[in-house]
Amino acid sequence: MTSLDPGRGLTEKFVVLPDGRRLRAVAAGEGEGPLVVFEAGMSAPAASWVHTQREVGAHTRTLSYDRAGYGGSDPDRRDRTLERITDDLTGLLDGLGETGPVVLVGHSWGGPVIRLFAERHPGRVAGLVFVDATVAEIMSDRAARTASRAFAVLALLARIGSGRLLMKVIAPNVSPVIAPSDMDILTRDYACARAMRVGRQEAAQIMTALPTMRRLQAAGTPDVPTICLQAGRIERGMSTARPLFNQVAAELMAAAPRARVVVVPDTGHLVPQENPAAVRDAVLEIVKAVSP
Repeated sequence: MTSLDPGRGLTEKFVVLPDGRRLRAVAAGEGEGPLVVFEAGMSAPAASWVHTQREVGAHTRTLSYDRAGYGGSDPDRRDRTLERITDDLTGLLDGLGETGPVVLVGHSWGGPVIRLFAERHPGRVAGLVFVDATVAEIMSDRAARTASRAFAVLALLARIGSGRLLMKVIAPNVSPVIAPSDMDILTRDYACARAMRVGRQEAAQIMTALPTMRRLQAAGTPDVPTICLQAGRIERGMSTARPLFNQVAAELMAAAPRARVVVVPDTGHLVPQENPAAVRDAVLEIVKAVSP
């Protein structure tokens, strides 16, 4: 467990899970509106939400956290399966006494996490925001191996280079609206060997997670207000995957009771860093829809 500056207007807290591990959480905002819970993608810590969390926190309570091994959270000796990650999210909310309905925001690998949480605890979900959330159709054994190798290379770069250099590699199109002080926090917790190593551990469980992902997608999106943000820019190596990715997302949302898709133009997979305003607006729309 490590104490880290969470950024201006944000507060750090620690929660002890049932098995004794501690997770570092970051809170912002107040009021009686629904709690917004941010779930990051592979290799991404709580700091990946710092700018957006502050903006959403001006309207309602928010919570992000470092998954096990990231940032200031204790590592986990068990496999970082989708089920294990969701167990930790449940333990985090239980430990904070947050048992009421929340708005869940999941980017990339965070998408399957919030889907599984919603299946397990339907009464604790008020609304959903999927941010270029991973779908089973774009994952394969080859994709899993590629992700694992990429995280290994990035961890090596982090050890031999600087965080700023690695940041340019993993997130070359960060929006200029993200303040330099927030970029320092993001670089500290994201562009580091520790984050890449844990990202690799999570990537090792992609194939194990696929049956669960397919089952969750077949079951459908819960009957709560939902927005699905999809990247509009086709990045290198995504010429085939991106159209499929967005098509599957559109089909999933079309079958959902209260959901819609928003394609974010000129934006790649790292939507929270490239176009944080799109994420903020989607989250606040859902907050408004579920607020009394």
